[in-house]
Amino acid sequence: MLNRRTALKGLAAGVGAAFGTSMLPGLAGAAKSTGGGPKRIIFFLQNQGFDPKTCVPAGMTSSGSLAKAVLPEPISPLEPFKDRLHIVNGLHGTHTSPSHSAFFGALGGYRGGDGVPPSASTIDYELSKELPETLLPHLCIGMDSIENMTTKPTVANLSASGAGQPIFMYSDPNQLYQTLYGGISTGAIRQQHEARSSVMTQIEQLAAAKGEALPTADGQRYGQYVQGFRDVNGLRDRLDTVSDHLRKFAPKVDDRYTNPEFETDWHDCLLDLGISSLTSGITNTLTIGSGRGEIFGAWKGLGVEQQGHNLGHMKQPDNPIWIKIRQYNSRMLVRMMETLESVPEGSGTMMDNTLIVYTSNNADSQHTSGANWPVMLLGNCGGIFKTGCFTQMDTKRPINALYTTLLNVAGRNVDDFNMTEQLAKKFDSGSGPLREVLA
Repeated sequence: MLNRRTALKGLAAGVGAAFGTSMLPGLAGAAKSTGGGPKRIIFFLQNQGFDPKTCVPAGMTSSGSLAKAVLPEPISPLEPFKDRLHIVNGLHGTHTSPSHSAFFGALGGYRGGDGVPPSASTIDYELSKELPETLLPHLCIGMDSIENMTTKPTVANLSASGAGQPIFMYSDPNQLYQTLYGGISTGAIRQQHEARSSVMTQIEQLAAAKGEALPTADGQRYGQYVQGFRDVNGLRDRLDTVSDHLRKFAPKVDDRYTNPEFETDWHDCLLDLGISSLTSGITNTLTIGSGRGEIFGAWKGLGVEQQGHNLGHMKQPDNPIWIKIRQYNSRMLVRMMETLESVPEGSGTMMDNTLIVYTSNNADSQHTSGANWPVMLLGNCGGIFKTGCFTQMDTKRPINALYTTLLNVAGRNVDDFNMTEQLAKKFDSGSGPLREVLA
């Protein structure tokens, strides 16, 4: 039976995990220099696998320039952006045992599975601690069928702040809009925001008072839930202090939010909110889970009637269904790049200081050993990353090596990420950063 105390624990744990355990003070840090490294990083993971034949140009079997190559049809919307693209084929994640999905292991570089809690933090969270400070260090959004997004507006499958500490994805754009922009809204949205804020404040105070009478061990555990409420209430207060700034970036609320015809209407709204959180400086690390790290997902708005697990049993190359889904992803990538390109930053634009990592939470296919884990990188962050090229890995390097590289360019000098010496001997033929992606 779900009693009030259990419900409060679940809610507090959710909001605390969604926002992390520390809220940062302001937007000013979003523009500070990072010594030539990226100022923001976006992770975009599509479920059901990323078959290399849908991204590697025909005839390219060895590393080389993309200048004269023609991108495969599934990623053809990226053709005008080939000079900013780096396709990497041949990384692996066999140690993550992905099968239907690696879940947290996809971004953690460790063994994952359905219902298995994270064994360590994931790369997106770790990067959010190294990149310039923002109000919300890390934002996760998840896209799924309208039914799943409605019944489960938040889920945690991909990101984590530590062992047993999942970070929740937002899937209801109305809920996310209220969180980010409720304080600057009017009408019903404003009323809902104020009512929710009042309730959250009261719950925090009540929870704190009740926790004082608990034994020490229980009190410490209960304190984590109380901190979750404090974090979300603190974020709301800090967002209110920069309301004039946020008004310039808040997306327009339309019928897609309240009366979506297809799930892709909500997908598009979530993308708009994700982009606005970057351009406004609210966050510097965005994780997008198309399919939310599981084996579900729907794209009826693209004319795809099939959905969920069955999509993973279809071969992706030359499949009109997967061409539609992958092209939709590619158009989303283009929207992000074009928007960031339109915002000045320093002597260039926001896109000049941004890296986008596109891959799957499930290596190359739904039922996979993880032996090949294709990745696309977009952006060079001031010349740090190679672009306009294709790399075929000739050595046995895990996805952890890519994550090690990202941490290094963000300013944390490390030789590995979530990989013990014993695991490295078995699964990594090299060491340190992935030199093949660096200029």
